Formats: sequence, structure tokens, C-alpha cells
Amino acid sequence: MNRIKVLIVDDSAVVRQVVAGVLGADPRIEVMGAAADPILAIEYMRRQWPDVIVLDLEMPKMDGLTFLRKIMTERPTPVIICSTLTEAGARVTIDALAAGAVAIIQKPKLGLKSFLSAASEDLTSAVLSAARANVAVLAGRRPPASAPLQPVAKFNADAVIAPGASGTLIQTTERVVAIGTSTGGTQALEVVLAALPRTAPGIVVVQHMPEKFTAAFAERLNSVCRITVVEAAHHMRVLPGQALIAPGGKHMLMRRSGAQYVVDVVDGPLVNRHRPSVDVLFRSVAKCAGPNATGIIMTGMGDDGAAGMLEMRTAGARTIAQDEASCVVYGMPKEAVKRGGVQHTVALDAIARAITAV
Repeated sequence: MNRIKVLIVDDSAVVRQVVAGVLGADPRIEVMGAAADPILAIEYMRRQWPDVIVLDLEMPKMDGLTFLRKIMTERPTPVIICSTLTEAGARVTIDALAAGAVAIIQKPKLGLKSFLSAASEDLTSAVLSAARANVAVLAGRRPPASAPLQPVAKFNADAVIAPGASGTLIQTTERVVAIGTSTGGTQALEVVLAALPRTAPGIVVVQHMPEKFTAAFAERLNSVCRITVVEAAHHMRVLPGQALIAPGGKHMLMRRSGAQYVVDVVDGPLVNRHRPSVDVLFRSVAKCAGPNATGIIMTGMGDDGAAGMLEMRTAGARTIAQDEASCVVYGMPKEAVKRGGVQHTVALDAIARAITAV
């Protein structure tokens, strides 16, 4: 069995030591080197090209984002970002994901060694997942051409916070769209949401992403989309022309409040090793929206969302999976198809048209 060759690029000697120790303990992984900056990393890569790169963003000589863009232009390679839990760190990490990175490893300011050791399973899982990523589909990917973006009016918080739920469910035909995605999803979501008109139905999204990063992710999407994109808050209404992104570290469910759809943002245990979980969202949408909903499962590792998508289809919803050729990782869509939850399989650049087709 060929082991996965990993190159660690981080200016912290502690990070290099701990990450190398954690990954090297797995017989499926070979740490081929650990460099203190991208210039030294390039020397390693001239001798042998890695299968996966674990990359810090704040480094001397050349910053990680510049290095990442150089890699993705010259020879697309799976890159995992090792990022700090700060607001500034979150923003530059979202830029890195947009540039082609496939995953994030959180790196706190304090207690670094103990944190990374405790997160050994997540580190190893991220590398194994990244090694299977088809990053070639990310090279040169841009949102599809559309009409020039117009300034989007800021939403009124009072208008999107739902009133108290009524005792009965008033009949409604309002359409809603639920999207679930993971590895490669940050880039894929940008392609889909940037192509939607302001008249698009209300959208709820679970993107597997750590806490602290989803607000910056929503902010980036909002800057490139005609629809409004925001991180979801508890009791926020699902409105046409708006996408709600589930906050990292919280589950998001949709429910009815009279004739309106609203989201609940709640704590809870991991589901399919994730919080937020696509299954949690999809199952709630199946229950409250049924045939008024469209469920879309996109690129990602694992099977989160497969069971929920089958429930959506059984409840009368229209269900769509991203096709294998356009996925970075064809794991979640493949499992949803396998379980019988998918009606239509379409390429990434056709998903926006599928959303607005009905």
C-alpha cells in the first residue's frame, strides 16, 4: 500500500513537531518533511511532490495564501489550512478556501500542543479525506458568468426574526431549498449562490466548517452574490432572495411558524461526526416543508445527509445530487444516490438553474 506523503509548512516548531508526530503515527501516512516557510517547502517539493500539504497562513518570506495560489496555479494539490481562531485568521482562511484549499484545522493561540494532540483523530481524518480530493476540478473554477452584481440592500433584522409560533399550521406553498455540503463545498457553494437571481427561493445551508469561520464565510458569499447571504441566527425567517448558513458548532433546523418558515439554531451532540449536520437540517425540512422543498447534496466526504435526503424524497421533496465529475469528493452525493434519496444528478454549474426551474 502506498502511503500518503504529507508536507507540513508552518513557522511554529511546536506545530511542526506535534503534527508530524500525530500524522506519522498512522501507518497510512508518511510525513515527507516539515518546513518553516514556503521557500524551504519549495526545496522539498523539487525533490518529491507531496500528496497533501498542511499549511499555515501567517509565515515569513512568503505568506501561506500566496504559496497556496502558486500551488493551485502550477500543480493543483490538496491543501489543508492550519488556521488560528481569530477574526482576522477566519477571514484569510476563507480566502484560502476560495483559492482551492480543501479543509481547515483549527489552531488556538494558547495550549497549542495539547490541543493538536487531542485533535489527532481530526488531523488524520482531514489528511485521509484530502488525499482523495479531486482538486483538479478547482483549478480555474470561477462562478458562472451572469449579469453584473447590483448593490444588495442590508436586511432588516426585525423583518427576519419570526414572531411567536401560532398554534396551527397555516397552509403555504412557499418554496424552500436545503443544501448540504462538506469538502470542496465552499468553492461549490460560491458557484451556485453567485449564479442565483434575487428572486430565488429561500435557502438554508449546512457547510461542514468549524466554529468561528462560518460568519466570515457568509460575509464573503454575500459580497459576491445578488441574493443576501448571512450566518443564521435563532428564530430567523427563511425569506426569498436570502441564504442562511448554519453556524459552525451548532445544528440548524427548519420549522413552520404559521405560514412562515424559520430556523432554530441549537446545541446538541455530533451527528455523523458533525455539528452542524446535514441530516439534522434535511430531516427537519422533510417534516415541515415536504413537497414545497428542494434538497441538494453536494461535494463532501462521508455520508452525512444521505438519510435525510431519503426522508425528503419520501416526503415529496425534489432531490438533487451534484455529479461525480464536478465534485472535489464524491462521497456524500454517492451515498445519497446509493440509498435511493436522489431524483436528479446534475453538474455543479447546472445546480443554480435547477433551483430556479420550478
